[in-house]
Amino acid sequence: MIEAAVLFDALKRHGVGFFTGVPDSLLSSFCAYVDDQCGPNEHVIAANEGNAIALGAGYYLSSGKLAVVYMQNSGLGNAINPLTSLADPEVYAIPLLLVIGWRGEPGEKDEPQHVKQGRITPGQLELLEIPFWVIDGDSEPEEIVQKAMSAVAARNSPVALLVRKDSFAQYKSRRRPSVTSHLRREDALRELLAVARPDDLIVSTTGKTSREVFELRAASGSPQRDFLTVGGMGHTASLAAGVALGNPDRRVVCLDGDGSVLMHLGAVPVIGQLRPANFLHVLLNNAAHESVGGQPTVGDRIDFAAIARASGYRDYRCVTDVAELRAAWAELSDSAGPAMLEVRIEVGSRADLGRPTSTPAQNKEAFLDVARR
Repeated sequence: MIEAAVLFDALKRHGVGFFTGVPDSLLSSFCAYVDDQCGPNEHVIAANEGNAIALGAGYYLSSGKLAVVYMQNSGLGNAINPLTSLADPEVYAIPLLLVIGWRGEPGEKDEPQHVKQGRITPGQLELLEIPFWVIDGDSEPEEIVQKAMSAVAARNSPVALLVRKDSFAQYKSRRRPSVTSHLRREDALRELLAVARPDDLIVSTTGKTSREVFELRAASGSPQRDFLTVGGMGHTASLAAGVALGNPDRRVVCLDGDGSVLMHLGAVPVIGQLRPANFLHVLLNNAAHESVGGQPTVGDRIDFAAIARASGYRDYRCVTDVAELRAAWAELSDSAGPAMLEVRIEVGSRADLGRPTSTPAQNKEAFLDVARR
């Protein structure tokens, strides 16, 4: 396996001055090492992948130095517009080095939302006319970085490293989020599912939140009825808002995460202006991208109360324990939405946390059955 330090040092020797991106589980060790080694303003965990492309492009425009932009291959969708209309050699010709985690690579077992993306990723890069090199645990980082840098210099435009599963040796970050709460997400979700009304429509965000919702339902013997968003990170609030507009007589509870909300924060003011009275936005905030390695977000440094109120949400509450959660839920249940309930939680989940045993299609049909009763 490749030591993250070896790749990082090779990139620095070749003049890389800035790192930015959205964390990925396949790149977690690399991302953690970058975060520990970079100084102030040398590394930015971006809100989304398009944001990261623009940050890297701007850094090059002002410094003349190359930026590395890392992402999961699912994030290529967010990056395509700035890659083709900003960095492309037929537009501004801005060099970037993309480091992309290859989830769903053909032949590798992965979750349903990654299978098609994994199959089409090489074709996407070819369609974008971005040269790429595949990295695995036996690769020689210096050799591949040299080839990539030669291509960057010749093309003056983006090139990519496509990283296979288990390429990096494990590295744990020294940095920890600063959200002050001892409430576990699973305990918060257990309480939320208990206090929700039987006819509430629940939409949960991608990652460990939906996995825990599924297991909590199974443990209690309850039939699966919630929409478990397994892909489309950052779009859970918009998805739930669409549910609320399509079924105004039922309350819709959106179980969201700080990384998800921040990825497409523009959805919040749109929801605020739509003013769906049946929309309750639960923000589970641990200031971390926990499902892909625990890398920090800015969730512990921004004022979600101010954002919600400025965006037109009618109410907001923040809780850090079960007692506060119950009291806030009772208050919000008596008022019209949209409302936001920020639940501050600690980082962490059970080591034996499983994954949904139903397929996305089965989950969709179960949700449709509940929603249309």
